[in-house]
Amino acid sequence: MAAKDSAKSTLYIGGLDDQVTPQVLHAAFIPFGEITHIEIPPDPTSTAPHRGFGFIEFDLPADALAAQDNMHLSELFGKTIKVNLARPGKGGGTGRGPEKAIWADEDWIRQNVLGDEVITQPPQDGPVDVSES
Repeated sequence: MAAKDSAKSTLYIGGLDDQVTPQVLHAAFIPFGEITHIEIPPDPTSTAPHRGFGFIEFDLPADALAAQDNMHLSELFGKTIKVNLARPGKGGGTGRGPEKAIWADEDWIRQNVLGDEVITQPPQDGPVDVSES
C-alpha cells in the first residue's frame, strides 16, 4: 500500500467566525469521513481566539474531496466559509502542525550540508589565523 499523501487529504478552511473551535469543525466535517487532525492557528497579535482559518486532515483523500465539494461556500456561525485543498507550506512540511526543524535532523544535515563527509573533530576554540592561505 502506498504512503498516504497528507497534502491531498488536508483541507484549508477560511472565513471562520471567532466562535469556531476545533470541536465545532470536527462536528461539521465528521459526516464526510474520519478526521485525523484539526488545527486552528491562534492569532498572537490580537485578542481574537484565532486567525480566521484552520486545517482539517482526513484519513482518506476521497473523504477530503467529499467535504470540500459539500462544504465550500457553506455557512458556519453566519459566515460563508471557503474550503479548499491545503497547499504545502513554505517549509514543505506535512501540514500537520509543528514539526521538527530540518536543521535538527542529523540525516538531513549529513545529506544536504555535509554530503558524505562526517566531521570527527570539533572546531578548535580561539582565534583562527587565515592570513597564511
